[in-house]
Amino acid sequence: MRLLVRERLFAIGDDYWIEDTEGRKVFLVDGKAMRLRDTFELKDADGRVLVELRQKLISLRDTMLIERGGEELAKVKRKRLSLLRNHYRVTLVDGTEIDVSGKILDREFAIEYDGELLAQVSRRWLTIRDTYGIDVVREDADIALLIAVSMCVIVLADKESED
Repeated sequence: MRLLVRERLFAIGDDYWIEDTEGRKVFLVDGKAMRLRDTFELKDADGRVLVELRQKLISLRDTMLIERGGEELAKVKRKRLSLLRNHYRVTLVDGTEIDVSGKILDREFAIEYDGELLAQVSRRWLTIRDTYGIDVVREDADIALLIAVSMCVIVLADKESED
């Protein structure tokens, strides 16, 4: 499944749609303004909250949490030793680890589990300015989780580049 994401998606306090390649609105990103930390809700087209993303306030390294139904689903943080490329580690509550690597700031990266590609984020196959795609490769993948992971690593990478 291919999804199109507008670059301005991650503005806090604004709501944005993620569309499929046919232009149908599939997911709504609801940015929560006036909070101490970055917070987003990813909703389906009917307005049901699928996952919530929030920056962890107290941590040695910037960390974002992904929650579903009020319960923590995953933690996203930069891997310690990643000199040439951006590498992030997503740790699910059951201990499963997902790796994210590539050029995050350029919106060219892969999301993998145990060496298997789950999703590819890219601007290469799009001609629309300030838009990138999320190509979910596995049919049985949790699409909301993969979108949330993409959002988290982009927010963390953008914050790191600002510092």
